[in-house]
Amino acid sequence: MTPTRPDSPLPPVAPEVLASAVESLTTRLRGRLDAAVEALAAAQVTTGDGTFGVRCGDDVTVTLAPGPSGAVTDAAQARCTCLLAPRCLHRTAVLGACPVADAEPAPPAGSTPSASTGSTAEAAPRSAHRPPDAGGPAVQADQVRAAAGLWAAGATVLSAGRAGAGPVVQAELLRAAHTARLAGLHRAETAALGVVRHLRDARDPDRPHSLADLVAALRELLLVTRRVKDGDPDPALVGSVRRNHHPDGPLRLYGVCREPVIGPDGLGGVVTHLVADDGRWYTLRDVEPGGPARARRAGTAHVAIRSFLSDHFQMSRGGLILSGAAVSPDGRLLPEKGVRATFAAGRPWTAADAPPVAAGQVTGSATDRLPAALTGGPGEAGHARPLTGCDVEILAADGEELVVRVVPGRGGDASPAGRPTPGPPVRLAPAHRHPGLAHTANLRRLGARPGLRIRVLGRVDPDRATTLRPLAVGAVPGTEATLRLPDAWQGRADLGYDHLGSDHLPPDLPPPSAPFGAPAPATAADSPLWRVRRLVELAVAGGRRAAAEPARDDDRHGHVLALRRGGFVTGAALAATLGTVAARRTRDAFGRLDDGDQDRYAAQWLATAVYLAGAEAALRDASWRG
Repeated sequence: MTPTRPDSPLPPVAPEVLASAVESLTTRLRGRLDAAVEALAAAQVTTGDGTFGVRCGDDVTVTLAPGPSGAVTDAAQARCTCLLAPRCLHRTAVLGACPVADAEPAPPAGSTPSASTGSTAEAAPRSAHRPPDAGGPAVQADQVRAAAGLWAAGATVLSAGRAGAGPVVQAELLRAAHTARLAGLHRAETAALGVVRHLRDARDPDRPHSLADLVAALRELLLVTRRVKDGDPDPALVGSVRRNHHPDGPLRLYGVCREPVIGPDGLGGVVTHLVADDGRWYTLRDVEPGGPARARRAGTAHVAIRSFLSDHFQMSRGGLILSGAAVSPDGRLLPEKGVRATFAAGRPWTAADAPPVAAGQVTGSATDRLPAALTGGPGEAGHARPLTGCDVEILAADGEELVVRVVPGRGGDASPAGRPTPGPPVRLAPAHRHPGLAHTANLRRLGARPGLRIRVLGRVDPDRATTLRPLAVGAVPGTEATLRLPDAWQGRADLGYDHLGSDHLPPDLPPPSAPFGAPAPATAADSPLWRVRRLVELAVAGGRRAAAEPARDDDRHGHVLALRRGGFVTGAALAATLGTVAARRTRDAFGRLDDGDQDRYAAQWLATAVYLAGAEAALRDASWRG
C-alpha cells in the first residue's frame, strides 16, 4: 500500500450505498456522523491494488474496493476492521466523505444487471425507462410517488438550511434520488445529486462554492418534483439518460477560439471551441491537475484524437473532419475507438461563407444567447452551449473593464435619417483575472483606443446586467477602424493566449460615433430585486429559522415597502408571505408539528425563487435590448 496525501481524492460512491449505510446506523451513531466525517479531513489514506485504505484510529481501517467503473457501487466494496462492521460509524463516515457518483440508468424491468455496474450511462439499453410520449398518458403512479418522496427530502434540506443539512439529511436526499432513478425520473435525480454536491462543497473550506449555485440547484429540484408529483405530463420533467452518441456521417468542424480553464482542486487546461456547418457547437477539452500554470501552457499543447496529432492553436484556427465521432452529452469530442480525424482548412470570422459564428449571431443584439428559461428542460444533448457574439465600438475604459456600444448589423433598426441606431452600452469584463493569462492586459490595450470596432465572442454574465466576458476578438469587415491581425490568426485573437500589440491596431481612429454617457449598469442588484434575492438566499443558507427573522422584527429594513415603491408588487407580496409562513409553525391536536407545515413552507419558497429567477431574466433581457 502506498501512502497518499490526507487530501487525496477518494473514489465516488453510488448514492444508494451511502444511503443504506446511514440507514443502518443507530440513532446515537447518526448524531455523531457529522463530527466523524469532519474528523476524516486529517486521516491518512493509502492506495494500492485498486483499493483505498483510510485509517480511522490506531487499530481501525476502512477499505474501499471500487468496481470496474472506478466507483463504489455495492455495499460489499466497503469494509471496516472494527467489531461493529458493517453497521459502524467508521465505514459510514468514510463513505460520507467520498464524492457522490454520477447518475447511472436503472436496468429495465425483468432484466438482470450485468456484473459491471459502471457509471457510464451509454451502457444501458435505450428502452430503459423511456419518457412518456407527449400524446400518451400522464406520468406513471410510481413516478408520482418517487417525486413526492424527493420533494419531501428536498423540503427537509430547505428547512435545515446549508448549515444544518449534514450527512444524515444528505443521505435521506440520496435515498430519495435512488428511488427516483428506479422510477425513471432522470432529471429529478440529477438535480438531487447536484444539491448534495453543493452542500458538500459548502462544508469543505478548500473547495470553492457558491450560495447562488446551491439556490439554483434546490430550485430546480423542488420545481421538477413539485410538477411531477402534481401529475404534470410534460416529458421534459422526466428527462432522459445522458449518453455519448455517434453522429450519422462525418462531422466537418471549424475552429473558433481557445478558452483557458482554471478549475477547482487545482485543475487547469484549455477548451477549444468548434462549430459545424449546421451551427452546432462542440469542444475539445484538455483539463488536468496543474492549476493556472498548466492553463497558461495548454494553449499550445498537443491534441491527440487516436492517431491524429495537432495542437490547440492550430485547431482553433483550422478545421477538422471526424468519421465515427463520439460526442459526450455536453458536446465534448471523445477519443474513442473507431474515431478517425483529418485536419482541414479553417475559416476566418470575416469570410462570406463562414458558419454562424460570425455571419448571423455576431451582428446585432446578443439577446438570443441569454441563458435558457429556468422552467425549460436541459439543453439539447450532444452539443455544447453556443457562445455569444456581437460587433461593438469601444467607448471608454472603466478600470479593468471596457464600456462599449453594440454596432447594429445590416438590416437592423435605423433612425429616420437612415443611419443605424446605436445599440445599448455593454460592459466587457475579463473572463479570467489571473495575471498569468492575457485577458486583462488585452482589454487594457483595447480600452486605450476609443472608437475602435471589434468583433467579440464570449459568454453573457448571468449575474451582471449587459456584461459580456469575451474569450476572443476579431476584425469587423467594412471599416478601417478595426483590428489588423496576422494572416495566421485567421482574423481573430484569443484573449487568454494571444497578446495584442500596437501593430495590431490602426494608427488613427475617428472619435466614437455616439458620445459616452453614464457607464452601463454593473449588476442586477441595481434594482430592488436584491431584497428578494437576499431573503431567498438567507433561507437556503440559514434554514427556515433564518427566513423567519424579517417577519419577527416587523420588516425592519422596509424591504417590502421598497419593492412596492420600485413597482415589484408581486415580489413584495411573495417576500412578505415567505417570512410569515417561515415564522408560523402549525401543530396538530397533540401539539406535534403539522405534517403539511414543511410542505407549505417549501412551496412558498419555491414560488418566491421562481419569481425571482424569472424577473431577473426579464430585466437582463430588457437591458440587452436597450
